[in-house]
Amino acid sequence: MRTAKITRKTAETDISVEINLDGTGQYSNETGVGFFDHMLDQLSRHSLVDMTVRAKGDLHIDDHHTVEDVGIALGQALVAAVGDKKGIRRYGECHLPMDDAQVRCALDLSARPFLVWNVDMPTAKIGTFDTELVREFFQALSTHGGITLHIDQIHGFNSHHIAEAAFKAVARALRIALETDPRKADAVPSTKGML
Repeated sequence: MRTAKITRKTAETDISVEINLDGTGQYSNETGVGFFDHMLDQLSRHSLVDMTVRAKGDLHIDDHHTVEDVGIALGQALVAAVGDKKGIRRYGECHLPMDDAQVRCALDLSARPFLVWNVDMPTAKIGTFDTELVREFFQALSTHGGITLHIDQIHGFNSHHIAEAAFKAVARALRIALETDPRKADAVPSTKGML
């Protein structure tokens, strides 16, 4: 079973994350940041990774530490759950339309973290949520999950739609990358023999 539980406690946040890579997209996410919970729900539902996130953070300052640290913990959980990566497809991609927005994601579970972020949010806020935190989340997920992650906005003018399309595109790409390759289920997908 490809599962993991990670806890992260700092002076700024107290976070627990549980994931099951072979789930059905069941989720229960409570971070105290409403829009972010909605995005985590999308990430779980569309990747089919079961996800439970509990986070208490210094929201009296702002949402930054909570969002970033959840990204760190999720990345660490992904690494723990996927193990030696034997049999996975490794690569995933998705072009995700959502009303006015279209976002493309391509990723590689390479253990070589790198984020390419070509997304322009037209507003600074979605409700009370700082739109710059979308990038911060994906930077933390990429770094601590060992993911080469490219996210490109093709078009869009509504910040909510752009952000949600980004989360859903990453989710769909992750779903593909984490799946077992039926033609090579017994091997790590690399000429190096390890990832």
